[in-house]
Amino acid sequence: MGISFYAPVIEDYGVVYGIFCMFVGDHLSGVQHVIMVLSGKGGVGKSTVATQIALGLRHEGKRVGLLDVDLCGPSIPRMFNLDHQDIHQCPEGWLPVYVDKDQKLAIMSISFLLENQNDAIVWRGPKKTAMIKQFLSDVVWKDLDYLVIDTPPGTSDEHISVVENLKSYNPDGAILVTTPQAVAVGDVRREITFCKKTHVPVIGIIENMSGFVCPNCSECTNVFSKGGGEALAKEFHVPFLGHIPLDPKLTQCLDEGKNFMEHYDKSPTLHAIEKVINTLVRIDRDLP
Repeated sequence: MGISFYAPVIEDYGVVYGIFCMFVGDHLSGVQHVIMVLSGKGGVGKSTVATQIALGLRHEGKRVGLLDVDLCGPSIPRMFNLDHQDIHQCPEGWLPVYVDKDQKLAIMSISFLLENQNDAIVWRGPKKTAMIKQFLSDVVWKDLDYLVIDTPPGTSDEHISVVENLKSYNPDGAILVTTPQAVAVGDVRREITFCKKTHVPVIGIIENMSGFVCPNCSECTNVFSKGGGEALAKEFHVPFLGHIPLDPKLTQCLDEGKNFMEHYDKSPTLHAIEKVINTLVRIDRDLP
């Protein structure tokens, strides 16, 4: 275990954070599975999917960490009603914020470092890269079954930083999130190319917003289309993890920081999410 100390706080464009100096312990060695959640474009519900994956894995009895590296649009804390939580430090590094008393689900986000939640992160690539590296090296996750990493859309500096800093830990791979429309599927096709170039295994594809669940009768109607993500998975010979429909109740729970799985256990959307989680666990168990 390395030794670290906490340097004075630095303020930069509304972000207040400390710098850990000298050598920091290896905080990812106790993580059994590392999964990145990627999307080729914004607006496909990637953070929603990452949140539900983390909650679903915890529901399966797993110890889970959720790392939000979408530095310019950190939305994960809001989805857990953790907006105004603060980061604390210990001799080993930064302590994540826990969602539950049992400490089965831990969250880390740059949102916890903002003095004002309305402040924009106005950083160039090198500063983003340094912050992501610090998140990956300095957060004391303890022993986790899964670390889920929610990334920003696209294939930019943030993604390259995550991939490069995780190489030595042999991450399981990436889950790609798309919506059924051809435009979104085309962008995820480029995301698959990114994974191939960076040697990141594709765990599977999730088709989000696949149908609309009526809040009154729970009937699911295909508002956009359906099957684009599944067809893409077949084209590239990668696993298809399942469809998740649009559901106003899920949206409401995320806006209010509530656990959808606890409030709507009869929802067809929940059954779809559970099916995705079961498929993920089964596929991930068989990965090398």
